[in-house]
Amino acid sequence: MARTKTTQGNPIDLMHPLALEEPTPVPGCASCDNLCMELNRAKANGDATARSDLNVRLRRHLKDAH
Repeated sequence: MARTKTTQGNPIDLMHPLALEEPTPVPGCASCDNLCMELNRAKANGDATARSDLNVRLRRHLKDAH
């Protein structure tokens, strides 16, 4: 009778959600510039919640306006 493996496999390496690539602003767009300034402030302050929210806002702006 063949033996079956009953142990777990190797762990999965999940990347940190903030490690996702951040959206690229459109040069010369005032809205992109403002969102990026807020995003840079959130990064400098270590505010992960604001950083995530601003990434969402920038992605939506890019989708709707560009």
